[in-house]
Amino acid sequence: MTRRENILLLSTVDTVPLADKVASELRVVCTPMVRNEFADQEIYHAFPCDVSGRDIVIIGATHNDAAQQELVDLIAGSRYWNARSVNVVIPYLGYSTMEQAKPGSGEIPKGITRTRQIFRTRPDYVAFLDLHSEAVLHAHAGDIRTRHIWTEEFAAEKIQAMELTDYVLVSPDYGFSKRVARLAGKLGCPHTAANKDRYDVDKTIVGQLSSAVKGRTAIICDDMIRTGGSMLQTADRCHEAGAKEVMVMATHLVLAGDARARFREKGINRIIGADTYPGVKTDDLLEVYSVAPLIGRELIHYLRVV
Repeated sequence: MTRRENILLLSTVDTVPLADKVASELRVVCTPMVRNEFADQEIYHAFPCDVSGRDIVIIGATHNDAAQQELVDLIAGSRYWNARSVNVVIPYLGYSTMEQAKPGSGEIPKGITRTRQIFRTRPDYVAFLDLHSEAVLHAHAGDIRTRHIWTEEFAAEKIQAMELTDYVLVSPDYGFSKRVARLAGKLGCPHTAANKDRYDVDKTIVGQLSSAVKGRTAIICDDMIRTGGSMLQTADRCHEAGAKEVMVMATHLVLAGDARARFREKGINRIIGADTYPGVKTDDLLEVYSVAPLIGRELIHYLRVV
């Protein structure tokens, strides 16, 4: 059992808005770290209170190198000052598409190596949301409890709220089709998948798509939108196959570079996703839902909060 008053909820600097929402779910406060930057850009961190004997909860996306290092520092610092337990939730895992290296390529599979850096700081528990690959869950020596939290119930609620009458879910590739099939099962709708091949770091070719989309609204679903390349190609294939409308849904809304403009050029004016990626907010293009209730529920269950 974990007493609520013994929980100290912390956050990396970019994940504070989501952490504040999680704090509300847990009925605790998100305690800000003491953080300063020296003239040479080294970062000073200090805990604002005694963490010895406390159950630490850290919410932190690793969307860039600085965020990765900050999360590692907070976990290691919690251990240094003798926290009772260190529990981590990573809403968005950076480098998550690099979980394996091609034989002979010399590539560094940073999805694995970066996750190992986190595990080596000895957290007790690490939860991830909608991973690109579950391979990262096993990148430790077996002494850390890991958890993969699916957000599909929120996606299903969002789609149901649209009150669409004739739609089909579309996966941009066969690798993601099992997740789309599971979501389609919750919604009681058909699903299909496109044929995608990656030929460079950020370049893909999306081939044929079945006629299941003909005369229907096609909702393209994926775990993340980075540059939008494969989704936009899938949208083209949907139109070619006779879809009457194309919509987009993804958990992690990275939307790098000119991705937003590219979606608009294709006539896609609404993208639905979660607040797992720092800085993402609802606006005239994005409709963002919060995963805070899901994270809060998971932590209450795991920590057995009383």
